[in-house]
Amino acid sequence: GQEKLNCNPRKENGSHVVLCELGNPMKAGARITVDMELSVSGLEDMGDAITFQLQLRSKNSPSPANASVMVTVPVEAQAVMELRGNSLPATTVLPVSWHRVESSQRLEDHGIKVEHVYELHNKGPSTVSGVTLHLAVPNQLGGRTLLYLWEVDTEGGMNCTNVPGLNAKQV
Repeated sequence: GQEKLNCNPRKENGSHVVLCELGNPMKAGARITVDMELSVSGLEDMGDAITFQLQLRSKNSPSPANASVMVTVPVEAQAVMELRGNSLPATTVLPVSWHRVESSQRLEDHGIKVEHVYELHNKGPSTVSGVTLHLAVPNQLGGRTLLYLWEVDTEGGMNCTNVPGLNAKQV
């Protein structure tokens, strides 16, 4: 029949051990099947598999058949990432008469300021680390400046690298 096992975690020789009592007394030659469901946290940086050592022991008669078996279980962390973005102002139209002042150090002489804000959210269920976001911004169109990339700012422990063309005219 099916019954729930009583399992107890403990430390043994510096290792974390889970001891499950399968039956007492057990008849000679008895065959049992055990399905175990384990919940283990902190596996984000463990690679693609975790290995457990399993051993069946009898208190009555130690035997060479009590050898341990290594069981490797694949690990797959799952997380749903969501990227949200917004532009402030949402739309921008330059007046027909406007012309950029080439050598000016004032931002206003290079166009209307448009701020793009992006938020990257982890919707779970797992935590994530080492996430890389590649964001391509079209700053040229037909050999002419479309957007002048002036500044990149981050929050929340992120950093940006290799931003080509950032403040190229040192405005």
